[in-house]
Amino acid sequence: MAAARRYDPERRERILDAAIRVVGTKGIAGLGHRAVAAEADVPLGSTTYHFATLDDLLVAALRRINARFAERVGASTALDDPYVDLADELARLLGEWLAGSPAGDRTDVELEYELYLAALRRPALRPVAAEWCEAVTAHLSRRTDPRTARALVAMMDGFGLQVLLTGAPYDPEYVADMLRRVLR
Repeated sequence: MAAARRYDPERRERILDAAIRVVGTKGIAGLGHRAVAAEADVPLGSTTYHFATLDDLLVAALRRINARFAERVGASTALDDPYVDLADELARLLGEWLAGSPAGDRTDVELEYELYLAALRRPALRPVAAEWCEAVTAHLSRRTDPRTARALVAMMDGFGLQVLLTGAPYDPEYVADMLRRVLR
């Protein structure tokens, strides 16, 4: 007699969380269905059932990771208050994101950039990377025009990448000054 199937409505989410952890510790090169199944403590067939290809898994991971920063920007009350200095607020939000957890763990932001840059070689990821830019641009367009919002997104992206790649300390005053120049 075959074992009864176990109802597990959270399995897909656990697999996705496990994939994010695998990429966070081993990089994209370390991502595989077997590694994710082991991390999620699920049968191998579960990973391929929910995510037929590794690109499907990467797309879902990038979408989840990208949403975190966009949600922070969207939740900022400064976007609805014309008396708040938008450049200062964006510099603050970017600084918080780059700082990671209160303990200084940058795993999420490093993972976001790794997945984001993987879109250069993996066309399946490109629409998701574009979704992030569009989401943040839409939020910023509440305070500025869409072209300026896109420029702000590109600048914040560049500042974040520079900090991560060079290990230089994040300078919120410099970032706010540069953002302010675009906002003029």
